[in-house]
Amino acid sequence: MKIVVAGTAKEVKDGITIAELIKSEDVEMPDYVSVSVNEEFAERATFETAALKEGDVVEFLYFMGGGC
Repeated sequence: MKIVVAGTAKEVKDGITIAELIKSEDVEMPDYVSVSVNEEFAERATFETAALKEGDVVEFLYFMGGGC
């Protein structure tokens, strides 16, 4: 099936979960990444079970703190 990951169209297996996508995309610091699917934040507790669908748009987001 086709999805969009970080602005790039990708072909992935049907029913891939968010956790599987994180692993296959070799996401840096997977324990700290937030994921949005179709502009909605996914709950970390659902990463193992939430299956993506044809046409989904996925973004990996890191929230950074800082400043003085």
